[in-house]
Amino acid sequence: MSSSPNNSMLNKTNMTKILIGAAAVFFATTGVSGETYFNMKEIRDPGTLKVSVIKDWHAVGGLAPTRQKVVEITVGQAYPGKDYRIMVQFAVPADKKAKGFHLTGGVSNRDMQMRGSDSELIQAGVGLVKTHINNLPGDLKKPRDELFYKTLDPRYRNFWIWPATFMRAVTAAYAEKDHFEKGKVLVSGFSKVGETSAITLINDERVTAAFGAVCPIYASDVRLSNPEALARLEAYNQAQARKKSAATGRGRRRPRGGGWLGGLAGPSMKRGALAAGKTPKELQGFAEKLADYLFISRNVKKLKARGAEFLFHPGTHDMVSYDGIWGGANAPDVPVYNGANSGHGKRGLRADLKQSNRAAFLLNHFIGRKNQMLTPPAISTKVRGNKLEVTVTFKPGSQESSGRVFWIFDRGPDATSAYLENMIPEKNWKDMTRDKSAKAWTVEIDLDKNARHIDVFSNHQKTLTIKGKEYTTAISSPYTRVKLSKGG
Repeated sequence: MSSSPNNSMLNKTNMTKILIGAAAVFFATTGVSGETYFNMKEIRDPGTLKVSVIKDWHAVGGLAPTRQKVVEITVGQAYPGKDYRIMVQFAVPADKKAKGFHLTGGVSNRDMQMRGSDSELIQAGVGLVKTHINNLPGDLKKPRDELFYKTLDPRYRNFWIWPATFMRAVTAAYAEKDHFEKGKVLVSGFSKVGETSAITLINDERVTAAFGAVCPIYASDVRLSNPEALARLEAYNQAQARKKSAATGRGRRRPRGGGWLGGLAGPSMKRGALAAGKTPKELQGFAEKLADYLFISRNVKKLKARGAEFLFHPGTHDMVSYDGIWGGANAPDVPVYNGANSGHGKRGLRADLKQSNRAAFLLNHFIGRKNQMLTPPAISTKVRGNKLEVTVTFKPGSQESSGRVFWIFDRGPDATSAYLENMIPEKNWKDMTRDKSAKAWTVEIDLDKNARHIDVFSNHQKTLTIKGKEYTTAISSPYTRVKLSKGG
C-alpha cells in the first residue's frame, strides 16, 4: 500500500480549529450523522486551509503544455494541538482554466509530466490534482490510536483523515479561481488511495466519479464486527490451524493478512479497543453506525441517483478486500472487475483478460460518453449431474464481446487466511459461448466429485473508442459460491 513520500508535512500549531466543528463532541458509541462525521461546511471553507506556496504557478512544456503549482495546506488536526498538513499539486492547461479535474495520490514538488490519459485530459481542458495519502508516522499514529481506543472517535482513524485530505484538496483546487472552474471531479487510486476515493465519493457531492483498486467496498458482516460472523471465522481458523498442526507437527503459525483480515476499513481495531475497556457490542455498534459513510455497497442507489459513476478492482485474493463472497451475494450491483488471483502482491493468472479499465473510465467520464462501459451482468448456475451450468446475462444493447469463466473448489471463507491462500489453479478457466437465442453467455464446468462447494465468476470485455483511440474494458459477473451435494 504505497504512496509518494512527502517531507515536512506535519507542523505543530496551537489548538487550531478541528474541522468537524468546535462544538462537536467525541462520538463514543452514540450515533453519527454526516455533518458530524465530515462537517462539509468546514471541509469546504478555503479560509481554514492556511495555504503555504511551495512552487507558484509556472509554465511546464511538453506535448500537453500546462501551468502548475505546489502548495501545502491544513487538512485538520491529527489530534488536539497537532495540525496535519499535506502538499497539493495542481496542473491546468497552459492557455485556459481547467473545468473539473482528476484527483489522485503521488504528490511531488517536481513538475508533473503529462503522459497517457493525463495528457488526454489536459488537452481536453480537464485539470489534474495530486496530494498525499499514506499512514501517519509513529509520533502521530500512537497518540491517535490511544485517543481512538479510549473514545471510539473515528476522527482518529485513517478512514477519516484520508478522505478529509482528498476533500480539502478539492477545496484547495477550487480556491484557485483563476485556474479552475467547477466541473466533474473524478478521484482514483490503488490501495489506500482507492479506499480514500471510495469514501470521498460517498461523502462529498462535489465528486462525480471514483475508481479504486484493492480497497474495501463491502459492508460485510465480518467488517461490521457481527459477533456470530466473527465466531464462525474464529472457529474455522482454529480448525484449520489444528489440521495443519496435525499434518506438519508444527504449531499454529500467524495467519496471513497483516492484521487487516476482519478489520473495518483498515487493520483490525478489536485487540486495542478491547484492551482499552470497550466491549464487542460497542465495536459492533460503532461499525454499524459508520458503515453508510464508508462502504460503496451501502450507497449504490444514492450514488446512482446523484449521477455518480464508479468502478472497482477489489482483487480476488486481497488482504484488504477480503469479502468477495459476501459482495457477490449481497452487493451484485457494485461494478467490479476481478482479475483471477489478483490482489496486493499477486501476479494473477495468465488467462486473465486484457483490460485498460482505469484509462477508459477516466477518459469516458470526462470526454467520452458515446459508448457506455459495461454494467454488472446477472449470473445463474445449475448443477446437472457432474456438470455446473453457468449463464451470464447482460442488459440489452451492452455490446460485450467476450466471456471467460474462472472457478475454484473448496476455497476458504471470507476473511480467513485460507481465503488468501487457496489460489485459483492455472487450468481453471474456460471461454464461454454466446447463446444468441437466450441472449446470454453460457458454459459448462466439470465438477470435482469430492468438492463441497465451487466458487465461480466470469469476465467480459468491451472496446470503447474515445477520441479516435480504442480502449479494452472489462467487467465481472458477481462472485458466486455454489454448494454441491456434499453440503459445503
